[in-house]
Amino acid sequence: MTVTQTSTPNTARVERLNTASLRRVIEPDSDVVGTFTKDQVLPDELLSVAGLDIELSADQRAVLSREELASILRFGLLFESVLISGFGYQLALSTEVTDPRFTYALHELGEETRHSRLFVRVVEQLEPNQFNPIDTKLDSRLRSRMLPLLLRRPATLDAFVLVGEEIPDLFQKMAAEHPDTDPYVAAVSRYHRQEEARHLAFARTTVGEHYRNTTWTDRFAVRHIVPLAIVGMFDFMVQPFVYRTVGLPPLRTWSHVRKQPGRVELRRQCARAVLNALIDAGVLKKGRIPRRWRRVAGVNRRGEPIADLPG
Repeated sequence: MTVTQTSTPNTARVERLNTASLRRVIEPDSDVVGTFTKDQVLPDELLSVAGLDIELSADQRAVLSREELASILRFGLLFESVLISGFGYQLALSTEVTDPRFTYALHELGEETRHSRLFVRVVEQLEPNQFNPIDTKLDSRLRSRMLPLLLRRPATLDAFVLVGEEIPDLFQKMAAEHPDTDPYVAAVSRYHRQEEARHLAFARTTVGEHYRNTTWTDRFAVRHIVPLAIVGMFDFMVQPFVYRTVGLPPLRTWSHVRKQPGRVELRRQCARAVLNALIDAGVLKKGRIPRRWRRVAGVNRRGEPIADLPG
């Protein structure tokens, strides 16, 4: 979010986002409260093992639903912290403090911290028993090396915002709309989607600005590294060790899940949403879609979906 003072239609859009954020302040600690009323908080169709030949008892499905939701929320907490770091870094470098983009970044920081507080509370209520591989010292060291590389590349950070918002948005949309989802989970999903819609709009607005004025390494990352990150982020939302909590082999089950046709199509759907945003912003062009984007999104050179593409 490197701020540049401009008088463009983009600036007007950002000003409207500022107005919307000011009018729709929701405090989750008072406005999004509750408890789970169902043992199985996510329906069978939304469990990651749906479509696989795996027999689970009702109690096992209930446990797995809670463990999967906790994994998704924990991943969301990690990603929210990355976004907070990115916006803070860019604000610290900005000299245009009166630009509406600067103001909106402050709005988004406040909203992301509220989301994180809510996620922490829901994870505490879920009481997961899974081993979390992103809590290890090795993973922390890797993140400490990789995070500065991301923060110094504003277009890549914008693209990651799109990825990190589109993936959970799809899951939350399905959860909020499914009649068998626990009502508390549905309420949390609706709240988060409402504010993330503005964050997506902001990233779609700024990614083109940043891409046109950035370094070649930043552009390279958007074109060739971000599509690989989509696969990793999507597949790791539900991390392998949740399956061990119900007696399933973690890595083998996770491998089967990520190759299951329904999951592959969901991953492609998320990738297409990000790809379309980059096309609309002028970052990528129809007829010249990079190969990695085509493979991850399941599209041709023009960005059009390819039917019956193998996983």
